This record gives sequence, structure tokens and C-alpha cells, in this order.
Amino acid sequence: RLLDPMRAGGLGAYGARRVLTVVDLLDDDAARNVDDLLAEKLADAPETAWQPGNVAQRVRRLVQKVDPGGHTARARRARAERHLELTPGEHAMSALAVSLPAEIAAACYSRVDALARSLRRDDDGRTLDQLRADVTADLLLGRDPGTAAPEAAAMISVHVPVDAALSISDEGCELDGYGPIPAPIAREIMTNERSIWRAVLCDPGTGEPVDLGRTRRRPSAAIRELVRVRDRECVMPWCHRPARHCDHDHEQAWAGGGATSVTNGGPRCRRHHRLQDQPGWSARYDPVHGVTRVTTPHGATYTAHREPVLTPKHAVQEHHDSARHDSARHDSARHDSARG
Repeated sequence: RLLDPMRAGGLGAYGARRVLTVVDLLDDDAARNVDDLLAEKLADAPETAWQPGNVAQRVRRLVQKVDPGGHTARARRARAERHLELTPGEHAMSALAVSLPAEIAAACYSRVDALARSLRRDDDGRTLDQLRADVTADLLLGRDPGTAAPEAAAMISVHVPVDAALSISDEGCELDGYGPIPAPIAREIMTNERSIWRAVLCDPGTGEPVDLGRTRRRPSAAIRELVRVRDRECVMPWCHRPARHCDHDHEQAWAGGGATSVTNGGPRCRRHHRLQDQPGWSARYDPVHGVTRVTTPHGATYTAHREPVLTPKHAVQEHHDSARHDSARHDSARHDSARG
């Protein structure tokens, strides 16, 4: 069924390859199940849902739902196959790629990024990409990159619902900037002796965070942190840059009377922060409802909705009600058939 949107031009070859990479190790029945569920999910989805990164993330969630045991086994096997690879390139350059567990890779990138940004603040003439590459080389070679990392440079966030933390459920675990991860892996990360616990209170009706479960002397820092926990990624529909690497942007400009608050702020990566001021671009984000609307210079409009940190209870109830209704209809049809 994935071929239909490809023929219609909704999904390109790159997006299809991203899907196949996720489902490649499933058996045929499970793959067909994911194919059917994906087609239903994307049938009435907005155009932004067809972005390759968004489709891949949807497929990861569906694979976790269809084959949770296999998902965990494949994650464990992939983590056991971590490796370092050197690929010679052109123009006297080579690529050094390391395959690591997602949470460790995110922590490594966060530390390198923080060191690079601190050097940039010292009026270093290199670009941020150059600084990240040079800092990585310095760290691997045992050299001092020239500055100390901020206290929270290597902090990443893993969202684990209470029932998953207690092994009652295996659903709802996500890693910031990556997406769903198997609950057993999340619990292993959570119980690592170097992990720091933080209570995040969520509204059970909406699934949105309302409190970080702690206080800070500087309210501005608390506001930025709550926004990062709530939004998790850049608010642009096709961008999955983690919020911890984004600017805190006032949706209503401070100069125009906008308040510095959770309800007037959202994370935007530096590129998209600057993009919204370019001629022809319009990017509006509603922090309260989690809706982003983007209009390009060519007149195309994209709309995206923020995923809640937890699945809202009313959505779960609607699912249960629908399941009961389908079951009752099936029983009724079976009774009518037997009577006929």
C-alpha cells in the first residue's frame, strides 16, 4: 500500500527507503500489518506528515506496536553491534562514523556541541560545524579543546511513563530527538547509576507537562526548561532537532509586548529562527495548542501538531470505547448469521 502514495507523488524514494530500513527485519505478516496501519495513519494526514523523517518516526511507533518483542530484540542486537568506521573520502578528507546506543550518541553530541558553542562565544573565527569537528578530534586525541563544558552539557531526556517504569506497560517510552525506544532499553537507561531522575507532572487529560517537579532561583531558566520538555523538538514541521539545541523564541516578539512565558515561547533551531524573518516566509506557532503553520514564499502552507508527552486519557478511553463498539457489532453480526 505504500506504493500508492509513491505513485501519487506524496512520498519520494528517499522517504520509502527510510521506511524500508525500519521494517526490513520484520517477517512478512508483521510488515504487511505495518503497511496497512501506515496507510490508514497517512490517509488524511497533512502534507508535513509525508516528510521522510516524520514518516520514519511514525513507522518506528507502528513497529513497536506490531512487534514489541522483536523491536526490543533488534534494539539489543544493534546495541551489541556498535562500531567505529573510517571511510576515506575525496579532497583529502575522510568520514569517521561511530554507531552507538541512541542515548549515548545524543549525550556525546550534546557535549561536543556545548564545547563548540563556548569556543564560538570567544570570537573564534571557525563556523559551528568546523568547531564541532575540531572539538571531536581534540577530545579523541586527548587534547584540551580550550574550554570547560557547561554543567548540563551532556544531558539528554528519556520520557518514561510511570507504568512503563514499573514494568506494568511497555509503551510510551521516547528519547528526545530520536523517537520511540523499547521500554526495556528505557528502563536500563533509567536505572543506570549515572542517570538523573526528574519528576515531570503531566495533565492526564491532555498529556502535556505542567510542572517540572522542582524550583529554580532564576525563573527564566525554568521557563526555558519547561518549554524544552514540552516541545522536545524544533517547532518547524519537518525539523527534528532536539529542543535542547534550539533557541528559545518569543512567539509574540518581546519588542511588541510579548511576555517571557511558557505560553509565549517555543524552541526553534538557529536556521529556522532566522528563516522566519526572511521575505515571503510566515511561521506561526501556538504554544498552548501545539499547532505550527508555515507558509513558504511559493505559497505552500504546512500545518503540524505537537505530539503530547503522554497519551491523553480521553484518547485511550475513545480507543477502548471504539474497540468495545466493534466487538459488540461483531458479536451482533455473528448472532444474526447463526440465527439466519
